Amino acid sequence: MTLMVKGLVRRYRGNPRPTLDGLSFDLPEGTLTALLGRSGAGKSTLLRCVMGLEPFEAGTLHVDGVVVRGTEECAPHERRAALAAARERLGLVFQSYELFPHLTVLENCVLAPVQVKRQPRAVAERRARELLVQLGLEARLEAWPEQLSGGQKQRVAIARALAMEPRVLLYDEPTSALDPSMKHEVVQVLKAVDARGVTQVVVTHDLQLAKAVEHVCVLDHGVVIESGAPGQVLASPAHESTRALLAAWQA
Repeated sequence: MTLMVKGLVRRYRGNPRPTLDGLSFDLPEGTLTALLGRSGAGKSTLLRCVMGLEPFEAGTLHVDGVVVRGTEECAPHERRAALAAARERLGLVFQSYELFPHLTVLENCVLAPVQVKRQPRAVAERRARELLVQLGLEARLEAWPEQLSGGQKQRVAIARALAMEPRVLLYDEPTSALDPSMKHEVVQVLKAVDARGVTQVVVTHDLQLAKAVEHVCVLDHGVVIESGAPGQVLASPAHESTRALLAAWQA
């Protein structure tokens, strides 16, 4: 399994119950998965814990063979080393894109491979050009972020993440700020990345996007309440919370 989460627990001081309450799932290599759930179900917290942006107290995270344990289950130095190794295998596409406004499209994609992975400039630039062309941005290499549409910014953000050669790519609400035509464009890009064999996990409230993926997991109160193919879960949900969520989205 490229990404496996087992019994993840995340507690916040002052909250009567954990935000993640023993959450578990596993994703085979190359799977395009949507994480669904109402606001507060734990989706964004899960992304932050997987990326190491905040700790989790218990459970284990398996990323392409690297095991990260909760803060209550291993020594701090062991956890830091495991997190560093896991981050080398992970990429995150932020909801707001987070492109550097003072860098061109190409430079946005070259910066991290050169500065973080110490790739030679020529190698990083060749790789970035290839990714941007594959994502339909060959005419925008020297453009500034402010000159791009929302869909183009999203594609640049994805290319920038792919330039680091992650095994798992995480997305936080990739279509939330886009109009319907742009949403379709992003779905096509996700499918193109899927064809590359990268495992993708998409947090979304977008039913159109959820129907287009290969696998969905529905979260509620910090656990996965059901999962499976979208044709099964979205058409015939077994859990009342899933039925209520879909009814609210379609209202």
